[in-house]
Amino acid sequence: MIYQMERIMKKYDVIYADPAWKYDFSKSNSRQIENQYPTMTTDEICALKIPTKDNAVLYMWTTAPKLLEAIKVIKAWGFEYKTHAIWDKEIIGMGYWFRGQHEILMVATKGKFPPPDQTLRISSIIKERRTKHSKKPIYIRDMIEKWYPNTERLEMFARTSGHNWDVWGNEVDSDIDLSAESNAT
Repeated sequence: MIYQMERIMKKYDVIYADPAWKYDFSKSNSRQIENQYPTMTTDEICALKIPTKDNAVLYMWTTAPKLLEAIKVIKAWGFEYKTHAIWDKEIIGMGYWFRGQHEILMVATKGKFPPPDQTLRISSIIKERRTKHSKKPIYIRDMIEKWYPNTERLEMFARTSGHNWDVWGNEVDSDIDLSAESNAT
């Protein structure tokens, strides 16, 4: 008799994501995001099947031009928008209406997931000078660890590993497989 074992995927309490948003408004090839890393369309990002527990929290980065798409992703992943913080990069960047100096860290929950303990809550304005293209403040990931120390955490679109998180991305050895084939049920 042959037994088929169904692969059980680990489920996460905390998701931290910095999607590789595809932009379509760059007027010159030298300014395209794809020069830095491969991007995904909003539909491709929405199609990812995120292995979360019934009660989970999502911390997801977006930019002002991608705000509506970010809300679409939140809903597609089964979360409900709660609030956001602003990262003041302290250096002016590119832009078409305004020259961007900030990014948005959206917070969304699934089921019943508590906010950080009141004594650990931080300002909604995070001031930290930007460095390398798209590199986010490590401070945020560190704070999420402090807020939720005994949880299963997944960083999506990760650039580094080895920091008490499972990771998924094209710049790291991923701990999980989010390909369509692995998520087929």
